[in-house]
Amino acid sequence: MKPFVCQRLVWSACLTLSAALPFSAAVAQAPATPLVTKAAAGKWAIVLHGGAGVIERSSMTPERDRAYREGLAASVRAAAAVLDRNGSADDAVEAALRLFEDNPLFNAGKGAVFTAEGRNELDAAIMDGKTGKAGAVAGLTHTRNPISAARAVMDKSQNVMLVGAGAEQFAASVGIVQVDPSYFFTEPRWQGLVRQLKKEGRPIPQRPVGAPPEPAVPVAELETPDAHKWGTTGIVVRDRDGNIAAGTTTGGVQAKRFGRVGDSPIIGAGTYASNDSCAVSATGTGEFFIRLTVARTICALVQYRGMGLQAAADEVVQKQLVAIGGDGGMIAITPDGQLAWSFNTPGMFRARMVEGGTVQLGIYRDEP
Repeated sequence: MKPFVCQRLVWSACLTLSAALPFSAAVAQAPATPLVTKAAAGKWAIVLHGGAGVIERSSMTPERDRAYREGLAASVRAAAAVLDRNGSADDAVEAALRLFEDNPLFNAGKGAVFTAEGRNELDAAIMDGKTGKAGAVAGLTHTRNPISAARAVMDKSQNVMLVGAGAEQFAASVGIVQVDPSYFFTEPRWQGLVRQLKKEGRPIPQRPVGAPPEPAVPVAELETPDAHKWGTTGIVVRDRDGNIAAGTTTGGVQAKRFGRVGDSPIIGAGTYASNDSCAVSATGTGEFFIRLTVARTICALVQYRGMGLQAAADEVVQKQLVAIGGDGGMIAITPDGQLAWSFNTPGMFRARMVEGGTVQLGIYRDEP
């Protein structure tokens, strides 16, 4: 069996998933028209990301490039379908992120990276800009869709963050689907962990119980080793009523230890939304995003300094974050329809769409 066979199976799964949603060849490449940076009043708008990192054209085959773009487009269209039915920003956030969690190409849910102990530990958060309510979960190992668990924490509990076994007990009690941990196993992510641990001289854990037999030939890398070093998926949305929301879901950092939790489920660091300012979802080296409270800081610049959204995003990501050695990116939206993204890594999987327009996608730094 050739090294790329298993990888192609992963791509095939992504293509099958996205085939159920409308997609045209036009979104497979960067938009030729100028990037939309604002949505008209009364129209919905979406911005999402699939993680930032060392993502370069030289590391991508055309087949892999297309699979990622189709995955991004599928999540955008899932959110758009909700908003076209006059659904809420919260509903659109959950719908889009559930698709990311079910897509093995992205570091969330089914595509999550492994910890040094050979587990998949999942984090997610959601925040409603109208009410200021938020929900977050961390360290999940059995919940199929962590973003739905986070939504349940927000809507069905008096808490903001639940972690580990308690979070999963709560999720199960409100009907969130639980699965055996082997559900999250993917061969490319497992092989990525093995390669990293070997390179660092660290012990390799036993192959997880319930995983399929080890292939006779190691699978090719899903992407370059650092492509998902900061892998996270997230979305920000404005609905037709002008309310905004943000959500983020992730498998965290590959080979993480000691129950490490990054910025994604921490309100104000990796996820934040307020109708008084903006909604932000971040992706990057979480420790730096936590220290700078990146998401809330960007919104504070908009709210208290009156900065435009793009200027506020660049101030934090390109200046403040870089000044302390942090790397990654973010997406944002305001109630008046401003759209922005900013990243200081070689690439970031990203997409945006406004009502009545087309999906606009980017992966590499030289794309709009």
